[in-house]
Amino acid sequence: MTKPPRLFIDAPLATEGTITLAAEQAHYLTNVMRRQEGDPVMLFNGRDGEWLGTIRRRGRKVVEVALARQERDQASPPDIHYCFAPIKRARLDFIAQKATEMGASRLQPVLTRHTVAERVNVERLTANAIEAAEQCGVLWVPQVAEPITFERFLADRDPTRALVFCDEAAAVADPIAALARVPFGPLAVLIGPEGGFADEERTALLAAPNVTAISLGPRIMRADTAGIAAMALVQAVLGDWRGHQGR
Repeated sequence: MTKPPRLFIDAPLATEGTITLAAEQAHYLTNVMRRQEGDPVMLFNGRDGEWLGTIRRRGRKVVEVALARQERDQASPPDIHYCFAPIKRARLDFIAQKATEMGASRLQPVLTRHTVAERVNVERLTANAIEAAEQCGVLWVPQVAEPITFERFLADRDPTRALVFCDEAAAVADPIAALARVPFGPLAVLIGPEGGFADEERTALLAAPNVTAISLGPRIMRADTAGIAAMALVQAVLGDWRGHQGR
């Protein structure tokens, strides 16, 4: 049986409520997914869990969803911030999608010395995060922050939030062993630009409190690949992959 489509809605969800879809969502359901009146659809807003509803048509373009019942209680995302140096646009879309799928609660672009793509379309990143959340089943969409400089990132960070960054010259070659030393709790993962961190940036990171450098093995990875690898390691050792039984 085909699963109902999932849509993120920025509106309260409650019993016996009716939601009017935005024009692009109505188009997606009726023209792309070819769903008809009475077909099921799942809605979530990051606050009220996941709800089952049915499609109702009002005229040619207006589509409503009549809520039937809550299917899942709201779950909190892992408290993991995904911080990254922006790269080219298509691969930046990929980063937003995969970081969302990997469970990030916040996406933070960081402008480093070797960052090439300094213009970041936050609305586009948010749209990619929403699409990924709809498809992968999570009950939240990560907050997408405005880009900040590397210097401001370090100056403003909360030292109680552990920071993990990818470093080819990490003192501990085994990333799992390095992560085992990181305390459980709020966490941030920092991925550098394709040219790597500048020497002074790496020095500043290593001198900051509660910061751990991890190696990603013997192969040189693209920045977007490194991000997925780092998030997988963090989730396996410190995140919500530990002991997860599935659903």
